[in-house]
Amino acid sequence: MLAGLEEVNKGRILIGGKDVTTMQPKDRDIAMVFQNYALYPHMTVADNMGFALKIAGTPKDEIRKRVEKAAEILDLTEYLDRKPKALSGGQRQRVAMGRAIVREPKVFLMDEPLSNLDAKLRVQTRTQIAALQRQLGVTTLYVTHDQTEALTMGDRIAVIKLGILQQVGAPTELYDRPANVFVAGFIGSPSMNLNTHPVVNGKAKIGEDTVDLPAEAVNKLTAEDNGQIVVGFRPEDAGLAPADDPNAFSLKVVNVEDLGSDGYIYGNIVTDGSAAEASQVMSDQNKLTTIRVNPRALPKVGATVKIKIDPAKMHLFAPSTELRLN
Repeated sequence: MLAGLEEVNKGRILIGGKDVTTMQPKDRDIAMVFQNYALYPHMTVADNMGFALKIAGTPKDEIRKRVEKAAEILDLTEYLDRKPKALSGGQRQRVAMGRAIVREPKVFLMDEPLSNLDAKLRVQTRTQIAALQRQLGVTTLYVTHDQTEALTMGDRIAVIKLGILQQVGAPTELYDRPANVFVAGFIGSPSMNLNTHPVVNGKAKIGEDTVDLPAEAVNKLTAEDNGQIVVGFRPEDAGLAPADDPNAFSLKVVNVEDLGSDGYIYGNIVTDGSAAEASQVMSDQNKLTTIRVNPRALPKVGATVKIKIDPAKMHLFAPSTELRLN
């Protein structure tokens, strides 16, 4: 909508406090960076970066000045006379960004600019983009399906599902207090453990064990929830517990990962003294319960361990609405 690719049928668009809803997109002073670079292969880097200014009738001296300034910021000075085919993927992405920078807009729009890069280059480039934004001080709207990019780069994050805004807030706010099940499962890597459990005498029945629940959350449940509650917790917010801990649940370990600095166990919640289907080991780890543990104290595959959730870090949701309760 900001770039004029979609029609605004409700609400307003304000840039710098000015209502630009009815203004032609070309007059909104917005520069967009696309995921496919959209560079002209027959032009040099300098010509690509300055093309929009040339079309706008900007004097040649001014174009050269802006292009050289942007190239210096983006470490592209030595590549100004090269064609796009002579550049790496990361360099091409920086040229696309340079083309936006030379326009000196009020707002940058970036549409998944890193999706075409390999994992290592993506990490490097996102750091550069974040540093660039701080240096230029220009408001930047960054679209991504990668929640890691959102968490590491964003000052404020808007989570959207099927065109509907789910939650807006600082990265820590979305991570620590997700508004609903979708946000809880989307933000964070590894993702939050989320399962629906029966509520028995004010406690969550997890497998054959029970875990205490705050009364404030239980009291918010309605008839539509059918006596159940969605319990969520992040892998780092639970840990191994003694076998006789009355507030822990049993987990059958089906896989372990030793990453050196961290260790992860993946398992099935034990029901009736046995684990649920343990065949979903590697391909369906997202369906298993994930716990971060000391890599020097990893249990063996096949072991049954007790897991205790940090009560202060438990996330509770109503099954009927999927909205947060605590």
